[in-house]
Amino acid sequence: PLPSVFFCPRSGAKLIAPLGCLVSRQKHTLPDLPYDYGALEPHINAEIMQLHHSKHHATYVNNLNVAEEKYKEALAKGDVTAQVSLQPALKFNGGGHINHTIFWTNLSPNGGGEPQGELLEAIKRDFGSFANFKEKLTAVSVGVQGSGWGWLGYNKEQGRLQIAACANQDPLQGTTGLIPLLGIDVWEHAYYLQYKNVRPDYLKAIWNVISWENVSSRYALCKK
Repeated sequence: PLPSVFFCPRSGAKLIAPLGCLVSRQKHTLPDLPYDYGALEPHINAEIMQLHHSKHHATYVNNLNVAEEKYKEALAKGDVTAQVSLQPALKFNGGGHINHTIFWTNLSPNGGGEPQGELLEAIKRDFGSFANFKEKLTAVSVGVQGSGWGWLGYNKEQGRLQIAACANQDPLQGTTGLIPLLGIDVWEHAYYLQYKNVRPDYLKAIWNVISWENVSSRYALCKK
């Protein structure tokens, strides 16, 4: 099982584990990227990565900490009305933090190509072929109305891979029960500066930086 808290070697900061384990009033922090902002060029440019990470993700983290603090106060007071009213903020900002923490590790300057081993076999079993899987996840991601995410998840109950779309920042596991393996962010802030409103071009490019090593590690972990 993943530890609740781990240390980031570069900053020495305590980070919350990517799968969103909550630690008793441990403040959430913005995780460092495992590569430079410009490392994913030409597929995703440095300006997008910098804004996406240091502004958008940072905002989710800050707002999540604020919402949790208010929720803690509401719990202490036994104020159920306040607890209920805070749930959308917890879901949105908590989901934003969980989703992006996974997303950064799903990408790599050494990414692209196809997965190997057990993950590739599972993809072939559940989707017929890697090409078929790629086409299906791309189509689901293109088809997200407004803002949201396309996901490859693991259905633990059925022991198979599944593709799903989530609206806004809804976290995959918290809203569908699927364990997240690969997330594709299709909010406009993830691509607009480079690809304008042509989401399919961004989705075509992102396959060149998918870290199959990371996705495979996540698959191996959730099968244990």
